[in-house]
Order: sequence, then structure tokens, then C-alpha cells
Amino acid sequence: MDNNSDLQDLYKEGYEFPENFDPEKTNRLASLYKDIIGNLGEDTSREGLLKTPERVAKSMQFLTHGYGVDPTKMIQSARFKEDYQQMVLVKDIELYSLCEHHMIPFFGKAHVAYIPNGHITGLSKIARVVDAFSRRLQVQERLTIQIRDCIQQALDPLGVAVVIEARHLCMIMRGIQKQNSVTTTSAFTGCFLKEHRTREEFIHLIGVSLI
Repeated sequence: MDNNSDLQDLYKEGYEFPENFDPEKTNRLASLYKDIIGNLGEDTSREGLLKTPERVAKSMQFLTHGYGVDPTKMIQSARFKEDYQQMVLVKDIELYSLCEHHMIPFFGKAHVAYIPNGHITGLSKIARVVDAFSRRLQVQERLTIQIRDCIQQALDPLGVAVVIEARHLCMIMRGIQKQNSVTTTSAFTGCFLKEHRTREEFIHLIGVSLI
């Protein structure tokens, strides 16, 4: 399946497909990016740059398409009654986001777990929540909390755990220029916050390979 088909499947449940760019917004953004490129000292009439403002305008709309998605509604669209009350963990979820301070990418993986309290959700919805919040201008700390709170609100589980590990290009390409730095953030609710053994089980599981 090609990338467009994957995205269409991701958003087929009533959510806007992120390649359907608004022409008026695209034109406004392209005009602004043309000015930016010119102010950087480039010749905007050069062949290689003629369509760059439009490409960037579409690219930025795609990279921030999470603003058009309601993650809580997304989870609740696949909310099922179930008596299971053990940990549900989806780990190594790839994420890509833009640092809101410099609008430079940061990327990595999220590990998300919850313990159901009468309801579960489709596993893909966990990954989609990560995507919906990461495809916005972000800081990693807030992103971690937003994922946690969304799942807690939508499912009312016994607890939620989120750990994100990411590399920030604002630290690699500019500024301090530390090539191997990794930032880790965590957020917990319920039994993950109160019960040491439950939290330790989560930390252990995200650190081992079982398959």
C-alpha cells in the first residue's frame, strides 16, 4: 500500500485527509514563504525555487495536520466494553513533530500503556493519538502530557503511562550541536503513579524485546 493509501485509511473515519489542502490557505502561505526565501538572500525566480513556496506551504500543512483532529473523539469511536484489567502497552510508536521554539523537527518514539477499567480501545487508536498531538507545533513535555490526559479522559482507565524518547534537531543542527543527545519524558496517572510495581513492570517492558 502506498503512503497516500495509508493516510487515507488513517483518516477515513470522518477525519480530514491531510493531503486535501485548502487552496486559499496554500496560496497565502506560499506568498509568505516566497518573501521569506527572498529575504534569506535567494533568487525566488530561479528555476529550482519557482515551486518551492507552494511545496513548503503544503508541507507545513501536512506536518501540522494534527490541529484538525480531535484525538479524544478518535479513541471514543473505537471504545469497547471489556473485562480485561491487565496492562495494554503499545511501544515504539514512531513520532515526528516540530519544536515550537524554532520550528525545527524532533523525532523519536512513544511508549503508551493503560490498564482498562471496563473499556478498551482499538490498538491503532493509541498510535493515532500520538500522531494527532505530535503533528502540531510542540514541546516534548506538553506532548507527553497531552497523550496521557487524552487516553485518561476518553477511556477512564485505572492508569495511563507515557514515555517519549526523542532527538531534537534544534540541539543537533544549531545551538549546542550535540549529535547524540536524547530527551526522555514521562507522565503517569492512577496505578502507574501510585503503585511502584506497576510502574516498574511498564519500564521493564518498554526496555525489552519480546518478539
